[in-house]
Amino acid sequence: MAAVQPGNMPSGAVWDGVYFNAVWGNLHIVSDGNSFEGRWLRTDESAWGEMKGTLSGDVARFEWKEHKIGMVGPSATSTGKGYFRYTRPEGDNMDDRILGEWGFGDAEVGGGEWDSVKQRNKQPDLKSVGGDVDPTVGDWR
Repeated sequence: MAAVQPGNMPSGAVWDGVYFNAVWGNLHIVSDGNSFEGRWLRTDESAWGEMKGTLSGDVARFEWKEHKIGMVGPSATSTGKGYFRYTRPEGDNMDDRILGEWGFGDAEVGGGEWDSVKQRNKQPDLKSVGGDVDPTVGDWR
């Protein structure tokens, strides 16, 4: 597990929202108490993913699955873990961001970094993201 200690959320900030990254596309996050779900569709539409996790202050820890569109079989889905920290850059009229890392399998790190900008006036819609894989099949071990 990454050595990331939770802090306080920025004033007035909420996790719910849509976050954009040039590779991962729009990540939709919806929270429910201390838990959350998220879904994304890569900008090149080669894969879509889903995550579930827990929230503690400005830190989210999650398990993720990404489904390659048009593929079936064991290599069609990748899994792993990761974390985000919710941040607000200094200055006036700046967009909030989530910064973090992800890893494969049981690793929270080692796969890459994830840096996304919260989109203003966009409401998250988990049902708008999906693919040719039934997300209810399988488990979140």
